[in-house]
Amino acid sequence: MAIPLLETCDIAGRDITGDALLTQRAIATYVVKRQAHYHFTVKGNQANLERDIALLFDTCGAPDFADVTPPDHGCIVTRRIWCSTALNTYLDFPHVGQVFRIERESINKKTGARSHEIALGVTSRTPQQASPQRLLAVNRGHWSIESVHYIIDWNYDEDRSRIRTGFGPENMTRLRRLAVGILKSFQKPSHSIAEMMRKLCFRTRLVFDYLRMTQNSSAAACAL
Repeated sequence: MAIPLLETCDIAGRDITGDALLTQRAIATYVVKRQAHYHFTVKGNQANLERDIALLFDTCGAPDFADVTPPDHGCIVTRRIWCSTALNTYLDFPHVGQVFRIERESINKKTGARSHEIALGVTSRTPQQASPQRLLAVNRGHWSIESVHYIIDWNYDEDRSRIRTGFGPENMTRLRRLAVGILKSFQKPSHSIAEMMRKLCFRTRLVFDYLRMTQNSSAAACAL
């Protein structure tokens, strides 16, 4: 469904990002044909591609760019990226501009717990078209969108919604995103969206407080 969906959009000059499921040769070829650029995550469904990129960065030196974000929800996140054009003519994948390796390290300031993730990827943009800093920003932008979708799908089971007629799906998505946005505006580091929704089921008055629909609504009244 990816290509029919993109047919409805003006994508020329844009970065089309996708997780590993969409890392397909046909989609990459289509995106470049439409004068856009792809930015894909590479995982096991493209085993040879993943192996070649991983091997290239097996002994990597200093990163090409590193970004340390300020504490967000009690965490300090460090992202590092390595980029290379060494595989451009070797990989069996269309229109490769460069490959990259992203390392993400997160430290919980309260507990000291650490998490470490590594992501491999490929893009049609050359180093002249996209610096390591830009590639890291594009990747972060993709997962910020993906994380919102994950929250909505997990809590509302959106992917299995049977609302399919007219503007129904679009309207419901907007309402769900509005609800999640309101919850996020009152979210504390120790509370997940799922936990906040469960509490609202038993404290329905808070729903009206969150929406400022009661006479004595206040920020303090909205605290869970």
